Amino acid sequence: MKKSILAFAALATIAGAASAQSSVTIYGVVDMGLKVENAGAGTYLGMDSGNQSGSRVGFKGTEDLGGGLKANFVLEAGFNADNGAQSTAGVLFNRQSYVSLSGGFGEVKLGRIQTVVYSNASVFDPFGDTLAGDSARIFNYGGSRTDNTVNYSFAAQNGINGQAAYSFGEVAGSTSSNRTVAGAIGYAAGPLAVVLTHQNTKNATGTDAAKTTLLGGNYNFGLLQPFVAYAINKGVGTLNTRDALIGLNINLTPADVIMTSIMHKYDKFAEHRDATQVALGYSHMLSKRTNIYTSWSRLSNNAGINYRVTSNGAADNLFNLGIRHKF
Repeated sequence: MKKSILAFAALATIAGAASAQSSVTIYGVVDMGLKVENAGAGTYLGMDSGNQSGSRVGFKGTEDLGGGLKANFVLEAGFNADNGAQSTAGVLFNRQSYVSLSGGFGEVKLGRIQTVVYSNASVFDPFGDTLAGDSARIFNYGGSRTDNTVNYSFAAQNGINGQAAYSFGEVAGSTSSNRTVAGAIGYAAGPLAVVLTHQNTKNATGTDAAKTTLLGGNYNFGLLQPFVAYAINKGVGTLNTRDALIGLNINLTPADVIMTSIMHKYDKFAEHRDATQVALGYSHMLSKRTNIYTSWSRLSNNAGINYRVTSNGAADNLFNLGIRHKF
């Protein structure tokens, strides 16, 4: 009897150790709020999903392979909380879908992965690519995610971090068509965070490319946290623009933050094609996982351009109010 008890205890210990070496987590976000927008063709009033964070259900896991090496995966399915539909029709894991190996060398990911600009948005954008002040409303991110991607990232103890990414275009007979090559180098330690990113995306024929180089950062003084960013966009066709951002977070308490920014897009190719956006937002944490938010922005276009609006020269006025819960 005593031997049986000892054997069971040993098996339980081995099983516990094995289970501790690998894990799978289910997580997600549900974000819903009121949206009021006038983009030049009347006022839209409705419920909108994902004002601050895209609503999603995700699965992530890791397995300890020994020697400091780990196998990891992430599968994220975005959905519209207002109607329950997939946020991208016909694509289940439309946000991220990758498998990776990580260790002392960093991490190598394979699959559908965030672009280097998008993954660093919180470094240079006080709104963190969210709400009405989202920098992607004017800045050229080159998309938020890329398919068929190999991504290598690292974060050193001295604060230096970086990424290198290659996305296959997968066009028969051409290794350059639709191909994306990107990289980033940054520093994050103490109150300072800065990043320099570059992304080069070939067109469908591989004969031209859209290129974006962005430098941005922020410094957290405590109550005040200023942000700056500047980007150069060149390439396909007549693309030759400059994007600039100045922003400020006012960290009233650990639970309350006021977000502000002003952005400007300058078109060097043609006159009267500039745009400017001013934005103001506020977020209050009700708990570690739940917050309420509100934000407003006005994006004004010159006579020759129509960013986020229905006609040249029009202005986009956007307001939202909502709640976000993470689980």
